[in-house]
Amino acid sequence: PLPCGCFHHFNLFLSACLALSMTVVACVLTPLPAIATTSYEPATFDFSACENNLPKRADWISVFRLSIPTFVAHALTDGSVAPEARQVAAARFQGDFEEYLGRLEQGSDAATSSDHAETVVNTFSLCAAREDCLRRAGFHDIFKQVKQEENRRALSLLPALLTELDVKAPASRWELILRGVFAGNIFDLGAAASAALFENQGASASAFAQTRDKLLPRPWVIDDMDRILQRVVPSATSKPYHKAVLFVDNAGSDVVLGMLPLARELARLGTKVILAANEVPSINDITAAELGPLVMEAGKHDAAIREALQDGRLRVMSSGNDLPVIDLRKISPALASASQDADLIVLEGMGRSIESNLYASFKCDSWKLGMIKHPEVATCLGGRLYDCVCKYDTALG
Repeated sequence: PLPCGCFHHFNLFLSACLALSMTVVACVLTPLPAIATTSYEPATFDFSACENNLPKRADWISVFRLSIPTFVAHALTDGSVAPEARQVAAARFQGDFEEYLGRLEQGSDAATSSDHAETVVNTFSLCAAREDCLRRAGFHDIFKQVKQEENRRALSLLPALLTELDVKAPASRWELILRGVFAGNIFDLGAAASAALFENQGASASAFAQTRDKLLPRPWVIDDMDRILQRVVPSATSKPYHKAVLFVDNAGSDVVLGMLPLARELARLGTKVILAANEVPSINDITAAELGPLVMEAGKHDAAIREALQDGRLRVMSSGNDLPVIDLRKISPALASASQDADLIVLEGMGRSIESNLYASFKCDSWKLGMIKHPEVATCLGGRLYDCVCKYDTALG
């Protein structure tokens, strides 16, 4: 921990750093420079698949319908909406979104009035329609309270986790860090299965440790863990990455106990690390505005994080995104500029890595890391519910 007299100066320094690093989204978003092909499309699964063994469009619509009770429950606790108005507003959200899904089931591709509206039914259009229905009902961040609670809880667990990691040999430490990424990613309130799991046991220390220790046995459905370890574990032939851009997912244990230790370890090897988070709230995904202070707080209690922040090896930036999936053709100009010389892209979470960018090709190395929390995704990939995707692609060309 920092000596007491240093806290004030440290906070002033980090506030100045974050003021430079945190980005307000410009009106015009721009492509990630690392995208390797003009055929890039952020859609992994074909909702119009005709094969008998694959989920049909109705199955994917059902995935989103199953999420409605969780969203309604959290909408009813949203302190930004007057108590007397919440019930009506929550009912409006539910009615609008169910009506939208019903029209899709009847074969109509007509979308809502959202700026996100698309004629193609896919993960993006369904996520965007759900967010549009929430915002038109007056809800803008229904998971804010649970994000704050889980961030505080995860921060209290971080020092012990980092101590556990630091006594391990490099290879064992890296494997435990990656397993922690998957363990943290299970707590996703946008998926019915993991939302039920969260309601039953929360994201406590014991829950995180048990999940990490009891991940489904390897090999996972996509398992490049050994290749990643070979690339990053220090050796006579390995060379640290120059700059890594990490697109993070959920608040709480996901980002604090999963992705922050990963960023810390990369930074300790000398890699410049950008943690890229959403600009606009969506589900329980962390935003850049929330992540900045969170990393600052972690830096007060960990020398490696503190030093990485102080010398600029670790930064928080807005991705410009407003959904739990991401179209890398539309990121904030500041992040696009800062990532020009990145030689590693890390996409984490089921939405960003699996559902929208699993087969995306980049001009630099990429890791796609996430846990499968929808049975339909498991079926499409030939895996199991709660299976892990650990995909490592080297630079194209």
